[in-house]
Amino acid sequence: MAKQAEGKASVSPGTQVTLAIGQRSTKQRAAVATALRDIDDFRSAQEIFEIVKSRGDNVSLTTVYRSLQAMASIGDIDVLLNSEGEALYRRCGQRSGHHHHLVCRKCGFTVEVEGPAVERWTHDVARKQGFTDINHTLDIFGVCSSCARKAKTARV
Repeated sequence: MAKQAEGKASVSPGTQVTLAIGQRSTKQRAAVATALRDIDDFRSAQEIFEIVKSRGDNVSLTTVYRSLQAMASIGDIDVLLNSEGEALYRRCGQRSGHHHHLVCRKCGFTVEVEGPAVERWTHDVARKQGFTDINHTLDIFGVCSSCARKAKTARV
């Protein structure tokens, strides 16, 4: 398939993949996008690879990584690092634009949050130090209320 400019490529019914300029639409990328559409929580590239393979799609782990990197670079998916430093991926939720995550260390439950105070602070700090064109990521890890309740009742 020819390279396409920014736009939407038809993937499968109900699924769209945003393409960066110069990015090719392939069946393999479509398979990765479809897998991400069907999961709600953060998953590793290896887990996404296993999902795609289990559906009968012929795709390599390298292609999965490249597809995930391309989708992340244009903001189609969220990426966070778990406590072991492994990148985890998920299709962006309800919030559009820049946001942060609260992530449960026990079950992986994730909430997308906005942080206007954080945004002001990062821009202030950067400006005072002479930095421009900044970006940042912030993921907050803790224990969600459900896991905290379970732990509390297990101790009783």
